[in-house]
Amino acid sequence: MPLHNKTIFPANRHALYEQHGYSAAVQAGDLVFISGQVGSRDDGTPEPDFRRQVQRAFDNLHAVLKAAGCSFDDIVDVTTFHTNPEEQFSTIMDVKAEIFPAAPYPNWTAVGVTWLAGFDFEIKVIARIPTAAN
Repeated sequence: MPLHNKTIFPANRHALYEQHGYSAAVQAGDLVFISGQVGSRDDGTPEPDFRRQVQRAFDNLHAVLKAAGCSFDDIVDVTTFHTNPEEQFSTIMDVKAEIFPAAPYPNWTAVGVTWLAGFDFEIKVIARIPTAAN
């Protein structure tokens, strides 16, 4: 019997999912592939303060993880996108240290980009659903 993918959305689905036509996350087996989360306000507009934008991106990520029955501890792979990595890196690392204060850390790839639809930071992850949640 083939596995069927399941789409996942947080309780307070924001405007970007509708506007751009994508799912917040897709579960395939015990893995959850979470779309890039940005530091958007509830209406989908960018948070202007960069540190707050990064924090909101992690808040939005947390909401999707929660909807999937996961937490930050279940993340195995992280990819982040940055519009100005050299200037932004220390702020991102400060917020990252709050979210992941101790090892074991997930693996992480950071990519510099020139455009993020009005945002300056985006994070996408792959998480494994905890055994108890299956």
